[in-house]
Amino acid sequence: MLLVQAIYLCGINFALATEAPYLDLNDGNKIPTVALGTGRGTAHGSSVDEVRDAVLWAIEEGYRHIDTAVLYEDEVQVGQGVADAIAKGLVTREQVFITTKLPNDKHAREQVVPTLKESLAKLGVDYVDLFLIHFPLATKSDGSPDDIDYLETWRGMEDAKQLGLVKSIGVSNFNIEQIDRVLAEGKVKPAVNQIEVHPAHTNEELVIHCQNKGITVMAYSPFGFLVPRRYAGASPPPPPQIDNPTLVKIGEKYGKSTGQVVLRYLIDRGLIIVPKSTNKQRIAQNINLFDFKLTQEEVATINKFNKNRSVFE
Repeated sequence: MLLVQAIYLCGINFALATEAPYLDLNDGNKIPTVALGTGRGTAHGSSVDEVRDAVLWAIEEGYRHIDTAVLYEDEVQVGQGVADAIAKGLVTREQVFITTKLPNDKHAREQVVPTLKESLAKLGVDYVDLFLIHFPLATKSDGSPDDIDYLETWRGMEDAKQLGLVKSIGVSNFNIEQIDRVLAEGKVKPAVNQIEVHPAHTNEELVIHCQNKGITVMAYSPFGFLVPRRYAGASPPPPPQIDNPTLVKIGEKYGKSTGQVVLRYLIDRGLIIVPKSTNKQRIAQNINLFDFKLTQEEVATINKFNKNRSVFE
């Protein structure tokens, strides 16, 4: 692998040709722009045990950000994959950015720190780099709704940060109104909002609002409906699919696949991408994004696919 001189462009640090660049968070920490997604649907038909290998392969390919959650029930495997990479001398703990998330049934303030400590034990680490409230709505252990204001939950997140158990705290699946309440009443500004973003669900208003407030946006389900087989039996998926002529043409221009075009489109919107895979070749392909850049016109063209359609509908 060839090393390139570190350069700074638009606030992004390109330290290694094989590593994703970093963005600055509002709390002074840095976050890699590409994360390996894990958890439910990590790959079609894959098992949780495959996550360990996927994490190791990802780190070998230059990933420095792994995304998990209590809900995914794979924190143990993520921790094992990171430990394997450290044992091989590929990275130190400080070089791997780990994100995990608080489950819906642990929203009471006094539950947040103990829940994070359980995650740390499963991951085999002393701290995580980013801890998110997974959803703004609280539930009881049986899944029924619980009457806990997410502002109370946010105070528990602030407690965790103050204790040094996490470097940065944020939210996930929060809308504009919810974001603004946390900004108005919280002591610590959320560093991140992780939301669904892809060509069929561009979420432009929420993305721009967060970015204007200094909150970094992480994009999950970045491929959207690109691979129709994921949605067999559901209503017909909206475009674009993997063979979409517009994406194919852009890909041919840069010598990239349509999947890489979509991932680069999100990066060019200033987002952190969270592609999921347990396929070694696909993992490598999903970070091979930094030798090209889309034009503003190409980004605008892909934005036009928007149908406000979630892959979870």
